[in-house]
Amino acid sequence: MSQSIWRKKPISAFEADMKKSNLNRVLGKWSLTAIGIGAIIGGGIFVLTGTAAHYHAGPALALSFVVAGIACIFAALCYAEFASMLPVEGSAYAYAYGTVGELFAWLIGWGLILEYGMGAMTVAVSWSGYFNKLLGLFSIKLPAQLTNDPFSYTGEGFSMNLPAFLIVWVVTSILVKGIKEAASANNLIVVLKVAAVLFVIFVGMFALKPENWTPFIPDAKDIIGEDGKPHSAYGIGGIFGGAAAIFFAYIGFDAVSTQAGEAINPKKDMPFAIIASLLICTVLYIAVSLVLTGMMHYEKDIVGDALKAPVAAAFDKAGKPWAMYIITAAATAGLISVMLVMMLGQTRIFLGMAKDGLLPNFFKEIHEKFKTPYKSTILVGLVVSIVAAFTPISLLGDMTSFGTLFAFAMVCGAVWLLRMREPQLERGFKVPALPVIAVLGILTNVFLIINLNKLAQMLATGWLVIGVLVYFIYGKRNSNLENNV
Repeated sequence: MSQSIWRKKPISAFEADMKKSNLNRVLGKWSLTAIGIGAIIGGGIFVLTGTAAHYHAGPALALSFVVAGIACIFAALCYAEFASMLPVEGSAYAYAYGTVGELFAWLIGWGLILEYGMGAMTVAVSWSGYFNKLLGLFSIKLPAQLTNDPFSYTGEGFSMNLPAFLIVWVVTSILVKGIKEAASANNLIVVLKVAAVLFVIFVGMFALKPENWTPFIPDAKDIIGEDGKPHSAYGIGGIFGGAAAIFFAYIGFDAVSTQAGEAINPKKDMPFAIIASLLICTVLYIAVSLVLTGMMHYEKDIVGDALKAPVAAAFDKAGKPWAMYIITAAATAGLISVMLVMMLGQTRIFLGMAKDGLLPNFFKEIHEKFKTPYKSTILVGLVVSIVAAFTPISLLGDMTSFGTLFAFAMVCGAVWLLRMREPQLERGFKVPALPVIAVLGILTNVFLIINLNKLAQMLATGWLVIGVLVYFIYGKRNSNLENNV
């Protein structure tokens, strides 16, 4: 048994999968880059910046984004090398299957299901909040029983988060129809929200108060956190705590690697898109965090309602309330593309695992006309829409980050392992100073896992334990390698 759970999928089998793929290859490097940007830039840039500045880092939030970006760039470089060598559906799951072994590959795939599934649910609920806020700006108010889940609703009778439910099905219909349509919709939204982010940066520059940046790294002290309990904030520790807190805003560049089966020239374009999307978003995040903490004092001004919508509050305080319309509209539109990419990545992970026999054939059935895994897309839409409509979403940001960080650490180790084992393989992109990059990638991602919410760590670990059980009950026995398929 010990030998079978470490068995690896031959590189030749991956190449055969690439040739047999029924997916449409329509994505160029800029469409792939837009998918990465679409997943990374969402409502988080308009929300997490405020909570991370107030509860963790203060003006040094910009350094938190640098730390999180560095943790990501190590993983991104490793992803890029794998993508240039194994351009197949499945992302980190496929990379681990070809290097470390089946059980680790399964665990990474299971972790990615957590990342994309929980991420899509969280974003759907966030979208509903922004959509209701946007309607409120035009004096339109939906009934409370149609905008709250049953656990959060304080009134009587039936309730559900109807906007969250409906937007998931809008995204699902786009994804079923085809990757070209999905990419076109994503490209349009990405242009709009990047324009909005640039608007925030350039207009906000004229309302800065440099004294709000002093001291740039506040002295460490104990404050009351979001959970109502005291915790240490600011100082050097606050920078790392802020990095862990805002890491959720960074996930998404790995979604580019799930689109290998639909890329025109995956070996060249995917490494470019992975690294380009991460670098572009890191620069934008750092600039927004500097503008925000320069417009408002992290401790005195980013409080109350300003914590929920800090960027909008900053412009309101600066005497530009009209900017709230642009920011809220951009966040509402931006979250749609995040959800689209999350659900797109989820179905491609399922597709890769089903092709290897680790999941039922249901997940790999391709629509004859649309050339999409339509059955799994509809199933994902069903689960995400129901959970988003009827469940209070809490801790999901940290749980999503857990799945992502776990996969990132594994990819850093796997690319180093494969370089040592099979140095002769053709690589369109090679990570420079790989041993150093791999070790730093593993250490930084594990360090950020340790800094996540403890309950989220326990729940995510429980998810991995369930994954091990599912593997031994179904996956191992039905694996193509087990049955010599």
